[in-house]
Amino acid sequence: MGAGVVQKTGDGGRRRRGRGRSRPMAEINVTPFVDVMLVLLIIFMVAAPLMTVGVPVELPKTAASALPTEQEEPLTVTITPEGTVMLQTTEIATEQLVTRLRAIAAERESTRIFLRADGNVPYALVMQVMGALNRGGFSNIGLVTDTGGPTLDEDG
Repeated sequence: MGAGVVQKTGDGGRRRRGRGRSRPMAEINVTPFVDVMLVLLIIFMVAAPLMTVGVPVELPKTAASALPTEQEEPLTVTITPEGTVMLQTTEIATEQLVTRLRAIAAERESTRIFLRADGNVPYALVMQVMGALNRGGFSNIGLVTDTGGPTLDEDG
């Protein structure tokens, strides 16, 4: 790849015919090695953020604009103040949630799903439902909030 053969000329610059002794070239061409290392560096730089553990969640801020719309009808899971889980407008038992979501995910192109929860619902229940959404095949979870809420900046 980077090694070659250099002819030995011991006749004062004149070339002679016949078999001459050849010696290996002592220089190594490092350009291919640098190219490979740069490609590996780029691969690791792109792959490193994807190795984080956890449920990927898009947390909308109260002052944020709406998420872009999709071609498909958005899928929504709602947790009522009583703790009832609703898939779109249908009440569903929490034991059946993962099974139903897997069936729906098989028919959809998008992995985006919206989670709406009442503010008085316990945090543990919201996290359990988010885990069920992830196990059901939906990794792009958007938490729905009302706009106009308090902000955490000094101007708000």
